[in-house]
Amino acid sequence: MKVMKFGGTSVGSPERIREVCSIITASGEPTFVVLSAMSGTTNSLVEIADYLYKKNPEGANEVINHLEKKYDKVVDELYSTDKTKRDIKEFLGKEFVFLRSFTKELFTSFEEKTIVAQGEIMSTTMVEAYLQEQGIKAILLPALDFMRTDKNSEPNLHEITGLLSKIMEENTGYQIYLTQGFICRNAYGEIDNLQRGGSDYTASLIGAAINSEEVQIWTDIDGLHNNDPRVVEKTEAVRQLHFEEAAELAYFGAKILHPTCIQPAKYANIPVRLKYTMDPDAEGTIINGIKTQGKIKAIAAKDNITAIKIKSSRMLFAAGFLRKVFEIFESYHTPIDMIATSEVSVSMSIEDKSHLADILSELKKYGTVTTESEMSIVCVVGDLDWNNTGFVAKVTAALKDIPVRMISYGDLDWNNTGFVARVTAALKDIPVRMISYGGSNYNVSFLIKQSDKKEALQSLSTALFYS
Repeated sequence: MKVMKFGGTSVGSPERIREVCSIITASGEPTFVVLSAMSGTTNSLVEIADYLYKKNPEGANEVINHLEKKYDKVVDELYSTDKTKRDIKEFLGKEFVFLRSFTKELFTSFEEKTIVAQGEIMSTTMVEAYLQEQGIKAILLPALDFMRTDKNSEPNLHEITGLLSKIMEENTGYQIYLTQGFICRNAYGEIDNLQRGGSDYTASLIGAAINSEEVQIWTDIDGLHNNDPRVVEKTEAVRQLHFEEAAELAYFGAKILHPTCIQPAKYANIPVRLKYTMDPDAEGTIINGIKTQGKIKAIAAKDNITAIKIKSSRMLFAAGFLRKVFEIFESYHTPIDMIATSEVSVSMSIEDKSHLADILSELKKYGTVTTESEMSIVCVVGDLDWNNTGFVAKVTAALKDIPVRMISYGDLDWNNTGFVARVTAALKDIPVRMISYGGSNYNVSFLIKQSDKKEALQSLSTALFYS
């Protein structure tokens, strides 16, 4: 059985819902389908919660009323029988009454997650009704009945597998099995979620739980491209990626794929295929365990990065110094993307700035702290050989006009003077800030000013793919 996931834009209108239903029923074989909320719905639900946090029920009700009118219009256009229209309008009416009930009571973070979960509940119920109206044997299996996280908010795959296996055994003979992406219950039985973008994660977890033959992520672009098509003029779809390559690209900015999606599929060795909703016959991108040695696959970029530098000639080489620095970031649940060290300083980059002021205050106990904001991490991904001196020379040469912020050498052989000579020669006219190379066999990353990102991506594309 295949698992298919469709995002919000894929079910964002009656026309798109019909197209999705045509795709999922085309093979006639049993298929497990994961759906997001209709496009725009999650943002509206978050806005409702925000008004309630600010003790403004009138603002929340106004957004609810606007959302209800939108859904009424979709129902009138989507369904062909009066009975289905009545049934869905009755269901949606109860949903909006439920949302309004939160405007009359004390509001907490638990209620916020319950509110946000209603988007997926509405979209899947509407698609189930449409499929049944078309004579398709379809059933909705609520994600809240089997999708579980543990006390660390990580998916509990063992429990998910047990619960879902039992549900599937009790519901045999259907062509389409529908469920919600994103939403789950936590270790305490409360409604929770896998964080925004987590529908990809849901699909991958389900694929691992039912030992699917393939997990398909359907999007509005023909597979994962070798560069960002929103920024770079000429890009091409990458037809095959190793699990590790895809994970690096997702983490470092490839929006088509959620960073956590790859993990369950990788562990279960289940291929993940990225497909194009506008052209179902297009090849897309397959992600599996096959390596292509020495081939550069793609480039990605992540914006809104902050660089932090701690300078301390007194403390840097003291026992436990780096441990104390890392513990500060850990205590504020802030991951570090890149790191570089010198004789008297250590530099790091982070994306999450929600606790930046507190982190800087703590770091000042150990040295002089400076920051740089509005940076970007540019990541080149492929099966890299660190002995391949020509590769790094080619990449750094492509960035000869870009001020690069950070360099960090990982597992490289420091006796390899040829490598250092080539890199320094390529960067002789550039103020270099940070490059991370050697920590992974699948990527080399550069920290640059965000304003230089477009030029850097275009230059790397030209040098690596089209020279």
